Amino acid sequence: MYSEALVQLSLEALGCTQKDLALRLSVSATQISKWKKGEHLSFEMEEKLRKISGVGDRNPEFIIWSGSRENANKWERLIHSLAEMARLSDETGYSAEPLMDDNGLLCWNIFDTLREMGVKIPNEFPIELDVHWDSEDEADDFWEVVHSNQYSSAIYNIFKAFTDVYGFYVAYVADLINDDMELFDSPAENIEPCLMSLAATKVEIASELAPNFKAFKYKIERDYEEWLGLVKARAFRVGAPLRAELLDLVRGGHDGLGHIAEAESLGLNSSRIHPDIYINELLVGMRIIHQVLPAIMRKLGMEDEFKLDDNEFNIH
Repeated sequence: MYSEALVQLSLEALGCTQKDLALRLSVSATQISKWKKGEHLSFEMEEKLRKISGVGDRNPEFIIWSGSRENANKWERLIHSLAEMARLSDETGYSAEPLMDDNGLLCWNIFDTLREMGVKIPNEFPIELDVHWDSEDEADDFWEVVHSNQYSSAIYNIFKAFTDVYGFYVAYVADLINDDMELFDSPAENIEPCLMSLAATKVEIASELAPNFKAFKYKIERDYEEWLGLVKARAFRVGAPLRAELLDLVRGGHDGLGHIAEAESLGLNSSRIHPDIYINELLVGMRIIHQVLPAIMRKLGMEDEFKLDDNEFNIH
């Protein structure tokens, strides 16, 4: 993982050629070329390259996307500040834990999402954002700058949408997946890791900044319709009740999702199964029976002698 980025940063740190790096690692120059093309690194070799490049536990791709280690430090500080503000203003009642960045993936995740939308990360960190805001009196100035910069504004808006999307996910989807090994081994396992991308589809972003946004939105929504369809089908098979229409996670605006999650966290939503949740599955089942049963009866030669007794359906 990250083999290409680690090799690039190691070459930059040493100021050497691929051949020199190969000698230092006791591998062939051909192997270095393979790593630069994305071939898998062993854990031992990854550790060596992390030490040589000086990235430590940080994500090497994020550093490269930032343009430099210095830029990466500044972006990291800003991203964590925006994530914390979004998390503190979350009203769903469910803590958006990924924004706390305990696993160290948040910066990479948001940059990866922006890049998928076609956003070009600037080579230099925006100078207007390169300010330390230490006092409460400067808070208003900080937010004015954040909202006026297209990059920081987009990041914050995605984080805000993420708190609502994540709240709905925890309230209605997570439990259906967490204890089901069949879903763990299916594409449905992508639902939680890709929530940042789903949140991004619910934010208005200028086409000049994100030229690939429409294609990105279409792909993410189609993927989630498939993944959530697997969860619904599995729930139907095992008799697990659905307390909301899971596809609302795709179709609903983030504000609406946040309000639904908040009502659930406060115990205001009905605990009964929503009446429309299984109606499509029931209709599909009835249509299958309508098509299959006549074929079975013909196969058994019963189509002429079978008569339906309506009295059997009466409730006494």
